[in-house]
Amino acid sequence: MAKGKLLLGLDIGSSSAKICLLRDNRNTYEVEVVDRDFFPMEAIVDGSILDRASVTRCIKKMITRNKVKQKQCAIAISGTNVIVKRLRLSNMTDEELAKNIRWEVEQHIPFEFSEVVFDTVVLNRNPMQNSMDILLVASKRDAVKEYIAVARDAGLEVKIVDVASFALQNMVETIYGEPNPNDCIGVINIGASETLMTMVTEGVTSYTRNLNIGGNQITEEIQKKLSITREEAENFKTGNLADGTAIVPREVEDITVQVSEMIANEIKRSLSFFYETSGRDHVKELILCGGVVKNATTLSIIEKTLGERIRVADPFENLGFNSKLYTHEALSQLSLELAVAVGLAIRRSGE
Repeated sequence: MAKGKLLLGLDIGSSSAKICLLRDNRNTYEVEVVDRDFFPMEAIVDGSILDRASVTRCIKKMITRNKVKQKQCAIAISGTNVIVKRLRLSNMTDEELAKNIRWEVEQHIPFEFSEVVFDTVVLNRNPMQNSMDILLVASKRDAVKEYIAVARDAGLEVKIVDVASFALQNMVETIYGEPNPNDCIGVINIGASETLMTMVTEGVTSYTRNLNIGGNQITEEIQKKLSITREEAENFKTGNLADGTAIVPREVEDITVQVSEMIANEIKRSLSFFYETSGRDHVKELILCGGVVKNATTLSIIEKTLGERIRVADPFENLGFNSKLYTHEALSQLSLELAVAVGLAIRRSGE
């Protein structure tokens, strides 16, 4: 395994924060800490932290109750805060690329150059064709500072700022192994308010798309239709009813079907666009994660609509854990929501 201490993975989502801490265990990893905690509605909207104090308290609470000693962490940004572009340029040295990259950033990133932070990775060089492929990643500087500040307020030291799509790819390749170079796989994370779609070709992220739709829309529609509280609507959606004999209204299933079809159709449109622009006509498999995937109705509709080979992710599938602290069932309940956090927890200090 690579050198350096494993970092605490901190995923700050739109409705909750998740943490994951792993430890090296020979040639694999063992779960040391996993947790999730919710913050108030609209604490984060469209990737912007509006209620910094509540988000900070949420993270601190998890750090304290799990007695986390590792304070160095990796965080991720996603949504409209980040742009990933694969570019083909004339072949040049690293020094020449550094001198010319500003022009590329200004051409491909819809923000003022002074407002962004960015990085590039050279994917390959083709001297015969005098070309090179690079991956350009950029984000608004203020958005990055905002997330770093919240982590620091919670007593953490941010060592790595990753991109959520890269963290998902890292999780998949670590848990399931690196795909065949000729294969294309997709990782789709259906979150509370957004769906992140990542296509990996030849081992590299070749396409990302953020869709402004997620599991919260099911909850909101149930709440509106039945005139109930958000908590009651969420419990109906998940089946997490305090009274096991409670009857779930028929409208809940109808709403779940309608919104799930919307989510599935949005994913299908993005997948079709990827096929049109990449020249591919299929993927080896699509790996799904995100809490809403636990809903059997939603999963069934997505499978039927996409017509692709589907795998439901389980980031803890091949990981050991302390049986005094966790059970397979407990980890399974959190696994779909912890995909990004696990991908971050595989990062190391010094990378």
